[in-house]
Amino acid sequence: MADHGYKCYVPGCAGDVSTFHTLPTEENCQQAWLMFIYNRIPKQFNSKLFVCSAHFTTDCFSNLGQYQAGFAQRLMLKKGAIPTKLPLQLLPQASTSLLLHTKDVGCQTDGPIVLTEATQLSLNTMMSHLQSKGVQVTVPSQSVSVGTTTTGMPWSTIQPFTSTPVKAGRPAKRPRVELEEDMKIGNVSSLATDPQDSIYDPAQSVATETESSRVSATSLPFHKDAKFIVFEKCLLSLFESCPVCTKACNVHPRRRGTFVAIDQKCPHCEFFRQWRSQPVIGSTPVGNLQLSAAIFFSGVSFPKMQKVFRAMYLKTHTYDAFRRHARTYLEPAIIHKWNEDQNLQLHNLSQSKNLILGGYMRSDSPGHSAKYGCYTMMDVQTNNIVDIQLLQNSELGGSYHMEKDGLRRSLDRLEESGVKLDCIVTDRHPQIQKFLKDRKIIHCYDVWHMAKGLSKKMEKLSREKDCSLVKKWHKSIINHLYWSATSSESEPEKLAKWTSIINHIQDIHSHTDPAFPRCQHEQKLSKDHNKWFQPGSRALKRLHKVLINKRVLSDVEKLSPHYQTSIVESFYKAISHFAPKNIVFPFIGMLCRLYLAAMHFNENVVQPQGKLVHKLLFPKAKKGGQTIKPVKTEPTFCYVINLMDCVFEEVFRDPLPYVDAIQRIPVSHYLSPQHDRPSTEKAIAEHVSCFSLNPNYCPAASENSLRMRSTTHVGMTTSTLRPRKPQHQLTNHLWAKCLHCLQGQTERKAHIL
Repeated sequence: MADHGYKCYVPGCAGDVSTFHTLPTEENCQQAWLMFIYNRIPKQFNSKLFVCSAHFTTDCFSNLGQYQAGFAQRLMLKKGAIPTKLPLQLLPQASTSLLLHTKDVGCQTDGPIVLTEATQLSLNTMMSHLQSKGVQVTVPSQSVSVGTTTTGMPWSTIQPFTSTPVKAGRPAKRPRVELEEDMKIGNVSSLATDPQDSIYDPAQSVATETESSRVSATSLPFHKDAKFIVFEKCLLSLFESCPVCTKACNVHPRRRGTFVAIDQKCPHCEFFRQWRSQPVIGSTPVGNLQLSAAIFFSGVSFPKMQKVFRAMYLKTHTYDAFRRHARTYLEPAIIHKWNEDQNLQLHNLSQSKNLILGGYMRSDSPGHSAKYGCYTMMDVQTNNIVDIQLLQNSELGGSYHMEKDGLRRSLDRLEESGVKLDCIVTDRHPQIQKFLKDRKIIHCYDVWHMAKGLSKKMEKLSREKDCSLVKKWHKSIINHLYWSATSSESEPEKLAKWTSIINHIQDIHSHTDPAFPRCQHEQKLSKDHNKWFQPGSRALKRLHKVLINKRVLSDVEKLSPHYQTSIVESFYKAISHFAPKNIVFPFIGMLCRLYLAAMHFNENVVQPQGKLVHKLLFPKAKKGGQTIKPVKTEPTFCYVINLMDCVFEEVFRDPLPYVDAIQRIPVSHYLSPQHDRPSTEKAIAEHVSCFSLNPNYCPAASENSLRMRSTTHVGMTTSTLRPRKPQHQLTNHLWAKCLHCLQGQTERKAHIL
């Protein structure tokens, strides 16, 4: 047991685990623990007794996935978890799992000078047919021995690699491996030993268990195996000498992406073997696919990661191989996983009542030139993303129609799943107002969007003459808008509180509306009368026109009293990590990155509550003053582990059904194929820059190089054309030749550049 000062109170427990759980305080659960430990409920017992995690089943832990991935240091029990496993069923602790681990002592590259029981190859092997005491059994697990791999790999073999040397014969035909590099890789044989070998004896297998290096006796998935960075010289040094005759060998390494295969052949005793750095499933190296999956699922750009690899001289596969992995395996896995999670979430929402959703639109670029727009529907009561709709500008005829069509698609998706809305909170988009009114859905407005609109109008008003007082009341008026929306129980009360601001800024705190007859603040005599608006002043009339107009009053009545869409902005920050606006993605690629952002947000939006921790900051704006900021919990990435399992355990085995599901997604046509594409030679010939030396090009005759001198007369505008003098010495010699082009062009319609 680890030396931590604690021990498990279960009799006979000798489990080597580091996670201990204290006795719960809930009575029924406490009695169940005591019955498991003592087979009775003693009258007196230690309230701080410990039970190790080996006595609980895997479904009793709330963070098992995080613990196995290395994101958590100890296991956490679910509420009401009860130990049920007896000491004979203990699961020893591992670094990332609770499985028994063993290590093969043997090493295929051990020299023959020092002979041990774990040496697979020895000098005696080349003599008479004596059984070797090395590990010759094909174990259904991964081995740390150099050159030993897991069985069941569909690789062709030249000859089985055993402890006897083989003669170089005609190499067997190997399956085709997908091309990812310019380097061509030759034959890579399987290194597994046949259990039916005549010299095989299970009794001669030697295995020990150590703390420093453990290998699971039960086969682990390849993508969960630990990886290391190995230097080339260190790796090749293992194959320099022959393990049989100890003489120098011919070593031929071949690489494909992160995969490397090494052929070792001894010219003296004709010993030959092949070694590979990672498993290969079918014709795909596992490391190449897992690296592509890790980059894609983490929201990292492959070109940026490629720069890191090049700086380290770390070999990796090409961008074309990354895109091939994404199209064939990664994107289908993301779509499949999101559909599963969404269907489960919509099923739960269909059984709930008083459902309130928030909708908001995001464009991939500012202004009205957006290519993509994603409409997000969020459950504002749980802050979970319910649905995401990706729209393309070309299919709608303009980015102005994206928000309405995105909302329509989301509502149709919810109705298909039987979800009934009680209310929806959005901004004050006119198309959204009319659309929801026609569908008879209760529509509430987000307060922040209305406050933003009023702020812009008040800022503009404060710059007018005799209206500087508006700037001093700007923040107070916006706060009053939030207070009116959140503190009112009915629409008349909300409207009465809002209209009372006109009296309040005049130092009048009694109102005629019975819904809100008097201000709720304490009455104080003001010594500064200049801070109040004067009745009948120009500033008061202009402000009254901004705050108390027909549209503002109708919008105030529909302000959401509790739930807002501000949390959606936090989700859009996560989208900016997975899909930056300065990078153009294909439609399916953009959709998958939106789903990844939603998975990340839904997993981390609700963190377990504990003691609040703050840190002290000294921002520059405070000029020496301090402020506090809450310390947020580190995010988790369990969705990445689930996606990895989905890729290697489901999609990779048969990708066709998952690829067919992606092909059924409607994708609009791009705009570029609709236009004529000129030849490259024609485009180069027509391309002209300001430094061009084309003798057929006249810089003065170009309209862009003309400098207009405009003179305005009554009823007409005339302009004199004068060429703009070139700023580069390469075009100065053409200047004199271009002046004749301007003769006769003294007047034309004004075009001021």
